Amino acid sequence: MENILILGAGLMQKPAILSAKELGYKVVVVDADKTAVAIPLADEFYQIDLKDKEGILTLAQRLKASEEGLAGVFTAGTDFSASVSYVCERTGLAAHSFEAATNASIKTQMRECFKKCSVPSPEFERVSKEDIGDGLLEKLLKKMSLPLVVKPVDNMGARGCRMVRTKEEFLPSVKTAVECSRTGVAIVEEYMEGPEFSIDALVYQGKFIVTGFAIRHIKYEPYFIEVGHTMPAVLDKKMHDELISVFALGAKAEGLSCGAAKADIKYTSKGPMIGEIAGRLSGGYMSGWTYPYASDLNLTKQGIIIACGNEPQELLNRAVKVDYTPSQLCKDLEQPYELYEVPCVRTSAERAWMSIPGTVEYIENINEFTDRAVFDVLPRATVKIGSEVDFPRNNVEKCGNIIAVSNSEEIAVKAAQDAVSNTFITLKPCNPKTDDYLRGSEQPDEQAFPPYAFGKMKEEQLGALDALVPIPEDAKVSSLIPELFTTEEYCSLQDWNYNTIAQTVSKFDILRPKHPKLNSKEFWCALMRGGIQGAVYYSDTVAVGSK
Repeated sequence: MENILILGAGLMQKPAILSAKELGYKVVVVDADKTAVAIPLADEFYQIDLKDKEGILTLAQRLKASEEGLAGVFTAGTDFSASVSYVCERTGLAAHSFEAATNASIKTQMRECFKKCSVPSPEFERVSKEDIGDGLLEKLLKKMSLPLVVKPVDNMGARGCRMVRTKEEFLPSVKTAVECSRTGVAIVEEYMEGPEFSIDALVYQGKFIVTGFAIRHIKYEPYFIEVGHTMPAVLDKKMHDELISVFALGAKAEGLSCGAAKADIKYTSKGPMIGEIAGRLSGGYMSGWTYPYASDLNLTKQGIIIACGNEPQELLNRAVKVDYTPSQLCKDLEQPYELYEVPCVRTSAERAWMSIPGTVEYIENINEFTDRAVFDVLPRATVKIGSEVDFPRNNVEKCGNIIAVSNSEEIAVKAAQDAVSNTFITLKPCNPKTDDYLRGSEQPDEQAFPPYAFGKMKEEQLGALDALVPIPEDAKVSSLIPELFTTEEYCSLQDWNYNTIAQTVSKFDILRPKHPKLNSKEFWCALMRGGIQGAVYYSDTVAVGSK
C-alpha cells in the first residue's frame, strides 16, 4: 500500500484523507496542531508546521525511500500549496512548479504575474511595516482612489482583510494587515465593485477543467464576510464563459500546470477582474462539500489522482467544453488551455450563522428542523460553552455553517436559511462586552460596524418608544410589537441569521416564556441592535438584576 502525504489534519482536510483511503493509499498527515480533528482518520500523524518545507521534505524523502514508497503530496483548504510544490519538485512527484505555487500564494507576486501578462486585476501596491507612515496614503492616492482594499499578502479566510473607505481608516487597516501576514507584508489595491464568484478548477495536461462555480454572498463593510455561497451560480452564457476564460488566463500567468486552482473573481462594470487565484482547492466547504453534493463528482478524489501521477478518468469523461470568451479587457490574449467544466446537476446552498459579542452560555436549536434538504450542520469547533464570540471580522470567526441541497435552488436556499435562523447561542448575562455592543459602540476606524440587526433607529423613532408601557412579567412579546415595527419600513427586514422582527419576537416567546417585567424601550432597542440574541440577553440580564 503506497503512502500519500497530506498537509493539514483539520476539518477542511477531512475529505482529502477519506478520499485517499478510498483510493487505497496509506494516509500520512502532518499538522502543527497535535489535536487537529481529522488526525484519527489518518494512518500516521507527524506534528510538523505546514510552513516548515524542509521538515516536510525530510519526511517525504523518508516515505519515498520506504518499502511502501510515496505516491503523492496533497493539500486542500490550507495556505500551503507552495509547501506541497516545494516537496514534489524535489522528490519528482506531480504538482505545480514551486515557482508557480509561490506566485499563487503571495498576492504581490500574483498581481505582478497578472500585470505582466495583461490579465485584468486591480491596481496595487506592496506595503511593509517600514513603509507605514503619515505620507503613505497620499503616495498611494496618486495611482489609486478610495475605497481601497488592504490585506496580508499571504493569508486566507479574509484575515486582516478590509475595505478602507476614509483616510481615517487607512493606517489602522494597514497595521492590522501587516500583523496578520506571516512575512509582515500587506497589499493595498483598488476596490472592485460587482458580484463575486468563487471557482475551482483542475489543471491536467493542458486541460483546464472547472469543478465548481459559485456566487459568494459578501456583506458587512468594511470587512468582507462571506455569509454563504450558492452553487451553481446562475448566469447567462457570455458572463459564465468570460469568468472562466479570465480565470484560465490568470492561472496560466501564474504558471499553474498540474493540480488545483481556485479563483475569487468579480464581474465589474468593465468585465471580469481577478481578486486572487490560489494553487489549491478551495476551503469554505466548497470543494469538499457543496460541489460534490451538487455535481456527484468527488473533486478532492480527482485532485488526489492527479497528484499521484494518474489519469483522472471520471473527471475527463464528464468534462464539457467551454468556449474561450475573453472580455474586452483581455480580448487580444491567446487561449491559455483547453477549457472544460463538469457542471452541477442540482443546487447546494451554504449559509453561515453568526453571533453578537459575548460569552457562550448555551447553544441550541429554537425549532428542530426536519427538512431533508439540510445535509450538514457544521458548528465551528472553537464555539463552545464558555468561549468568547464576536461579530466576525473575517471568515474564521463565524460560528458555524449549514449546507442544504435540492434540485430546486429556491428550496436549497430556503432550507439553509431556515436552519441558520433556528440555531441559537445564548450569551451569559451581565457582560460588559455585550453591553457595549448593545449600546451601539463602534471603533473610530469601524464606522457602522458591527452592524445593527434591523438597522439603526432615528431619534424620533427612539422617542416614540418612550411612550410604551413596560412589558409585563411572562407576557407574550409577539402580541406587543410596537406599531412602528409593523410598518413597511421594518416588517420585511431580516437580520444576519435570516429572522424578521416578527419571527424574532416569536422565537423570544419560545426561548423565554418566563421572563421578568421589562422596560419596553430597552427591550426593543436590544432587539433592534442584536436580534434574538440581544433580546434574550437583555431579558436574562434584567432577571439576574431582579434576584
